[in-house]
Amino acid sequence: MTAPTPGDTYVQSFARGLEVIRSFNANAPEQTLSEVAAQTGLTRAGARRILLTLQTLGYVTSDERHFRLTPKILDLGFAYLTSMPMWDLAEPLMDQLVEKVHESCSTAVLDDLEIVYVLRVHTHKIMSTNLSVGSRLPAFWTSLGRVLLGALPEDELKERLARLPRKQYTPYTTMDDATLLERIREAREQGWCLLNQELEEGLTSIAAPIKDRAGNVIAALNISGQSNRTSVELMKDELLPQLLQTSQAISRLMVTRRR
Repeated sequence: MTAPTPGDTYVQSFARGLEVIRSFNANAPEQTLSEVAAQTGLTRAGARRILLTLQTLGYVTSDERHFRLTPKILDLGFAYLTSMPMWDLAEPLMDQLVEKVHESCSTAVLDDLEIVYVLRVHTHKIMSTNLSVGSRLPAFWTSLGRVLLGALPEDELKERLARLPRKQYTPYTTMDDATLLERIREAREQGWCLLNQELEEGLTSIAAPIKDRAGNVIAALNISGQSNRTSVELMKDELLPQLLQTSQAISRLMVTRRR
């Protein structure tokens, strides 16, 4: 896949600024000017101009050698969350669901080959990774992701599958294309998806779609549990009906809110 060629509406300096912001992460929470330039492919002079602009705006701070993001950078992400009334509608219902099932509950949206968590209601820690709002996971190997991928047109689904990096997360991870497509189509047809230890051993999850007033899948809701105490049978027989009830209730509230 070749990258799209920027047109007349493309603002290169803005795009470079975003690349500088994205260069900071858990592995590089603070960086020197040279490190930022190397991470982004910018010249030192170019990286310096962007960093100093971000510093002037309050998004970056520096001790004269190392640069790091400030909490103000969260404003950019929260602008997305606050612009979507869905999250306000979903959270109280997710709280109620967690109280009933005593398992963690999440809402996520699809971003190319990944899911991004937009709401999390914890009961207790179930994964070695500390997931929170903004966390990303591979869409093809999460129950949330397979529900969201199932809403894509078939040609778009296959195009994304063709670009998918392969990683054997556990002995149960589905790796071949035919089986992945089959399981995503199954999720689409039945209206929910159960994933058993494909992303992390000991983790089982079940997800259902959240739809807008036109019936389009715009997010997914899931329940996650430890497989040694929350069996696949328990997920299907006891948790799935409550999950579906909650996802449908959120979808109905969204329709009411937008009228």
